[in-house]
Amino acid sequence: MQPQNGTQSQPTRRQFVKTSTAAAVAAAGASSLVVPRGAYAAENNTIKIGLVGCGGRGSGAAVNACHADEHTVLWAVCDLFPDRLTDALAGLKQELNGQQGAKGQVLNQVDVPKERQFIGFDGYKGVIESCDVVLLATTPHFRPMQLEAVIRAGKHCFCEKPVAVDPTGVRRVLEVAKLAKEKNLSLVSGLCYRYDQSKIDVINKIHDGAVGDIRALEHNYLTGGLWTRPRQPKWSDMEFQIRNWLYFYWLSGDHIVEQHIHSLDKMMWIMKDVPPTRVIATGGRIQRTAPQYGNVYDHFNTIFEWDEKGQKAPKTRAFTNCRQYVNCNGDVSDWVYGSDGIASVQADAPFITGKNPAKIRPSKINMYDAEHIALFKSIRKNQPINNGVYMSQSTLAAIMARMSAYSGKVITWAEAMHDQTSYTLPKYAFGPHAVDPVVVPGEANKVGAPPVHV
Repeated sequence: MQPQNGTQSQPTRRQFVKTSTAAAVAAAGASSLVVPRGAYAAENNTIKIGLVGCGGRGSGAAVNACHADEHTVLWAVCDLFPDRLTDALAGLKQELNGQQGAKGQVLNQVDVPKERQFIGFDGYKGVIESCDVVLLATTPHFRPMQLEAVIRAGKHCFCEKPVAVDPTGVRRVLEVAKLAKEKNLSLVSGLCYRYDQSKIDVINKIHDGAVGDIRALEHNYLTGGLWTRPRQPKWSDMEFQIRNWLYFYWLSGDHIVEQHIHSLDKMMWIMKDVPPTRVIATGGRIQRTAPQYGNVYDHFNTIFEWDEKGQKAPKTRAFTNCRQYVNCNGDVSDWVYGSDGIASVQADAPFITGKNPAKIRPSKINMYDAEHIALFKSIRKNQPINNGVYMSQSTLAAIMARMSAYSGKVITWAEAMHDQTSYTLPKYAFGPHAVDPVVVPGEANKVGAPPVHV
């Protein structure tokens, strides 16, 4: 989720799309030359895309998917709210219908009549049934349930981050990832930096020893505030919370899970996806104290540790910070400190200093398009991609840090992996839904307070 206020150190998703669409379309044209016939494609080689979640991220994913492959069509959509679905479709038609293809042809990539527009908590089922590839971009709380339905139906999936908001959901997604592999399905994650060529190049160099032994990592995601939607008289508690899902930890996982996961995913990637041994974290809310901001924090500070076998001291430490403050300086950066050098990973043109200096070229294709180009290439070539393990582990790393900050306790990876916390409701319907209090570290065991591992 991109900030709307404050200083921002990285381009927005829309800026990425606008600056590199031409390159993506050219690459997509090349990708569609190899088209084996299969259950995913009609005789005209068109792949039908379904969108679940018509917010800004969902609309962006639909644009990226259509840019990635000219022979795709947005075929069905779903949202909980009719107004969001209607607004999203109008924007997508303007963006994707009537544009020029790689060979000069006119493209019309949105074809969603009323009968393929689905509303409500179960609407995603209609999209899955109608399409070949499903884009999951709903509120994170619903992702494990919806992803399982997609894979069980035998459909390929683009799954936005995070993949869950609690440890129970992470374990469910790990099982679904195994099923996707068994079914020969592609499961591509919205952790987009893993598809950014400049980040791939610099992290490959780090893995090849360019900075020597990794001593410490530093990850910052200091951004401005995000949007809010004022409560309307007709909205129930449930509707208000879902329309403002960022600010309720049962829906978003808190911003360390929803936004800072990008930083933590790069941390995990740099560490070759070896889980950290433990984490200690702090956090709270200083600016966002009004009721409209629900029960999430506005800042977190965390320290992850990886143990070295047989040693008392940790081999590597990662220091990570995130906040969402208005009218403050921002910093979105990732640094690797090694025995032989230092690497700046997040810069548009990453670089390494020290014994093995290097300058990395900026990516030619933006990462948001690149992840979808990879997805549709994998489908057409019948060479499935499965990002299920790393997208789950990076999500758990973020949840693990939240657990530590909320509880005031050191949390180990094993504790996080086996924790039984679940925010799943027995039934989903609009109506009353109480807001849990803001968690105060050290008070989580008091009567009436949330459980320790929220």
